[in-house]
Amino acid sequence: MKIYLRYIGREASSAILLVLLAFLALFAFFDMLGEMKNVGQGGYQLHHAFAFVLLRVPGRAYELMPIGVLIGTLYALSTLARHSEITVLRVSGLSTRSLLFALFRVAGIFAIATFLIGEYVAPPAERAAQQMRLKERGKMVGQDLRSGLWVKDERNFINVRVVMPDTRLRGIRIFEFDDHAKLRSVTEATEGVHVVPDSWRLKNVVQTILSDKHAEITRTPEMLWNSALNPEILAVLMVSPDGMSLRHLSAYTKHLADNRQITSRYDIAFWKKMIYPLAAFVMVALALPFGSTHSRVVGSGLKIFAGVMIGIFFYMLNGLFSNLGAINSWSPLLSAATPSTLFLLAAIMMIRWVERR
Repeated sequence: MKIYLRYIGREASSAILLVLLAFLALFAFFDMLGEMKNVGQGGYQLHHAFAFVLLRVPGRAYELMPIGVLIGTLYALSTLARHSEITVLRVSGLSTRSLLFALFRVAGIFAIATFLIGEYVAPPAERAAQQMRLKERGKMVGQDLRSGLWVKDERNFINVRVVMPDTRLRGIRIFEFDDHAKLRSVTEATEGVHVVPDSWRLKNVVQTILSDKHAEITRTPEMLWNSALNPEILAVLMVSPDGMSLRHLSAYTKHLADNRQITSRYDIAFWKKMIYPLAAFVMVALALPFGSTHSRVVGSGLKIFAGVMIGIFFYMLNGLFSNLGAINSWSPLLSAATPSTLFLLAAIMMIRWVERR
């Protein structure tokens, strides 16, 4: 490998890692502030909050990787340009294409890291963080069982066959026990909707009340049910599509399709997971025209600020097109690829404009 490739790669990689660490520290601080309100609930203590924040770091790294690549590359190129090193390399015969390929080598490393973190590290870490917080706050939750979701609520055991994306419950069974662990009643309902805090409206209810000598069955179209089970817990149990691995997304999408349910949201999330690591290549291409030119008017600080704004805009655009694609039933691949494609086209136009100058 040529010396200039190693030098540019080392400078860009060091800057990207520095920026990424700074962002992770900043977001960990904000996450810690957000967790302070939960300290003291049940057995949830300060060290649990620290553990929760640390377990969420891989997910944060996955989210922030493209922004870190953009700002780090901008900083590295701006520093090289300020010291006239880019000028020396260009005089020595370095073309814009060669510089771009050198940056693509760095982007490839971070693209692979993004994929590995998003597929194998962040999903289990996020799930462990949420389960730990629920357990320490006194909420016992069982999941991944064939019979559905099981939740213990004081003396009641609740079984839910299906949890819908809007937190509606399907196929509910409530087993109520007395103080002596004796079964008192079994309540079954086809659907449950959360209406007010700690209350659900059950539909098509069949309740079996057991006594020492006989069982009494009652039927009612609707019934209010008070329970500690709430949408907050369900949101934790239902892994967000963006936080799922490709394997789980594929399996869950197949499950929805087999049950004739809408899969667009999960299809878009699948393609986003496929395309998101490639954003590192787009970010270095976008940073090249900004950072490789030396200007007495535009300093490094302004360039980095522009990089932050572009990164935030990219992040927002990703979320916007995901929601628009799900609402308007757009092609999942189109919805996932459009933000990166738009930024790549902008980068190509800017690189050509810089070359003409």
